[in-house]
Amino acid sequence: MSRRRRYEPNIKKNSTFTLNITSMTDMFTIMLVFLLQTYSTAEIQITPDSEIRLPASSSMLNPTESIKISLSKSSLKIDQTKLADVKDADFLPQDLESKDANFIKPLFQELDKIAKAESDKPHVKEGRILLQADKDLPYATLRKVMYTASMAGYPQLKLITLVGE
Repeated sequence: MSRRRRYEPNIKKNSTFTLNITSMTDMFTIMLVFLLQTYSTAEIQITPDSEIRLPASSSMLNPTESIKISLSKSSLKIDQTKLADVKDADFLPQDLESKDANFIKPLFQELDKIAKAESDKPHVKEGRILLQADKDLPYATLRKVMYTASMAGYPQLKLITLVGE
C-alpha cells in the first residue's frame, strides 16, 4: 500500500502580502454616515425630567437658549428648582392668586427675579421659555403657566416634544 501525501499549498517564499481594503472602506463609510445622522447640532441640550412623558411631534426645529420650565403631574420647576406642587392636575390654592385663579405666584416671582438678575442675556430680554409638560396634563393647567409667564414678560413660549414617537 502506498502512503498518501499530505497536501501542501504552494507558498512563494519571497512574495509580498496584499491587503484588500474595499470592505474596510465600506465599513468606515457606513459608520461615518451613521455618526453624521445621529450628531446633534442643537445649541442646547435638553434632558427631560424623569416624571414627564413628553408628547410626540413631527417638528424638526432645534430649540434655542431659553429659560427651561418643567411641569409634571406633581410639580412645577425652573431648571431643577421646585416652585409649586401640582395635585390632581391643578395647582394648590396657596400657589394661586386669590383674585386671579390663572396666576401662579411662585412662578411669577421666580421669572421676575430672573429678569432682574440676568437682564443682559438675549433669551431673557426676548422673553423666551422652553416648557416641558407631561402629555397627560389638561390644557387648563398649561394655560395657567403660559398666562403667568406672559404676565412676567415672557411671551415667547415653546413646548418641548419628542420627535417621531
